[in-house]
Amino acid sequence: MIADILDTVLSLTALMDEESDKLVAPGLHRDLAECSAAKVRLVSELEAQMARRNRENPGWLQELEPDARHQFAAAIAGLLDASATNAEVLSRQIELSTELITAVASEVQRLTGTGSATYGAHGGLFQQAQATPISLNTRL
Repeated sequence: MIADILDTVLSLTALMDEESDKLVAPGLHRDLAECSAAKVRLVSELEAQMARRNRENPGWLQELEPDARHQFAAAIAGLLDASATNAEVLSRQIELSTELITAVASEVQRLTGTGSATYGAHGGLFQQAQATPISLNTRL
């Protein structure tokens, strides 16, 4: 029935809201990897449920009773809102991480002096910054 799809949509919405709340809260959240894995599993499950439903009965959505259709539409609207918020928070987090890694790499390069300068045949000076390997400890 529609209950299994509705349950998956509501679970995914709650998980996205929880992940977004954790990402905006200060501190280290060690369970974000598990949260992301659960989100992937729920999305896969939802896709499989929708594909199966559409394969078995392509017009199933139009055949729903008005109350069930309204409940399903509200759940999908909630999922869209949660996913938009989650995407915004994740995008901001990725930008901050990229800026932080760039700043660390620049500082390491400045401290280690890995830049080089080469004189050309016609007296020109060519400056080149060599990449400094940076490794991240993800098991803090």
